[in-house]
Amino acid sequence: MEFFHKVTRFPFMSTRRVWYGLSAVLIIGSLVLVGIHGLNLGVDFTGGVVVEVNFPQAPNIERLRDALAKAGVADAQVQAFGSSRDIRVRLPPDPSAKGEQIGARILAVFASVDPEAKLQSTEVVGPQVGQELFVKGAWALAATLVLIAIYVLLRFTPKLAAGAIFAVLHDPICVLGFFAATGMTFDLTAISAILAVIGYSLNDTVIVFDRVRERARSARRLTIAQVIDESINQTLSRTLMTKLVTLLVVVALLVFGGETLHGFSAALVIGIIAGTYSSIYVSAALALDLGLRTDDLLERKLTKPEEVDGLP
Repeated sequence: MEFFHKVTRFPFMSTRRVWYGLSAVLIIGSLVLVGIHGLNLGVDFTGGVVVEVNFPQAPNIERLRDALAKAGVADAQVQAFGSSRDIRVRLPPDPSAKGEQIGARILAVFASVDPEAKLQSTEVVGPQVGQELFVKGAWALAATLVLIAIYVLLRFTPKLAAGAIFAVLHDPICVLGFFAATGMTFDLTAISAILAVIGYSLNDTVIVFDRVRERARSARRLTIAQVIDESINQTLSRTLMTKLVTLLVVVALLVFGGETLHGFSAALVIGIIAGTYSSIYVSAALALDLGLRTDDLLERKLTKPEEVDGLP
C-alpha cells in the first residue's frame, strides 16, 4: 500500500536552508523554555503520595477536583486509570502527614461526592526515591544516545553519521520543549515515550541513508544532492504511510486513553511529527552541507599493490 500513486519529485535539498531556520527556532526555543520554565516533574521524580480510590460508578473527575480544592487539598492530580471507576490522586510530599492520614482524608472528600467510594491503596514515594528514578531515567536517555552514535558511526560514513546523530538529538529536544511549554506532567511514561521516539526517528533515517547509498552506487552521473532528493522521494510514500497509521493509534490513545496515558501519547505525537520532519529535512541535508560526496558512498576499491598481494 502506497501513500502516493507514483514516485514524487520534491526538491527537498533546494529548500533545506529554510528548514534549518525552523529547526534552529525549535531547538533554541525548546532549550529556552526548559531553562526558564523547567519541566513539571511528576510524583515519580519529586516524590509524594499516590492514593487510589474505587467508585461503584464512573465519577465526574472535574467534580472530584473541585471537591478537593474546596477541602484545601492543593496541587492534587486526579486521573482515571485502569477503568473509568478507578481514580488515582497524586499529591506532592507532605512531611507533616503520614500516608494513611492522607489516604483517609482523600477518601473522606470523595465520600462527600459518592458515599460508596472505597480506598484501594495509598503509596508514598520518598523524595530520595524520586530523585533516583530521575537520575536513572536521564542515564537511560544518555546511554541510548551514546549507543546510537556508535551504531551509526559503524554503519555509515562520518558525514552521514553526523546528520543521523543530530536528527536523533533534534527530536527529543522538541518533545522536552513541548512539555516545558504546556506544563504537562513529565514522568517515567514521558521518558519511555522519548526513548520510543528516538528509535522510531533513527529507523526512518537509516532507511533513507541506505537508499542514498544504494542510489549513489547505481546513478553515479547524478550529483549528491540529486541522489539524496531521489532517495527521499523513493522512501517518502512508505514513511508517510507508516507514520500516518502510527499516528492514528497514538491520537486515539491521546483522546480516549485518559490522564494516565496522556503524557505518553502526547510525547509520541510530537515525536513522530518531529521525527518525520527530521528524517526528511535534517539528517541528509546536514550531511550534504558537511561536504558529503558520491565518492564517500562508493565501495572502496583496491588500488595499492600491497592490498592486492594481501588477498587470499
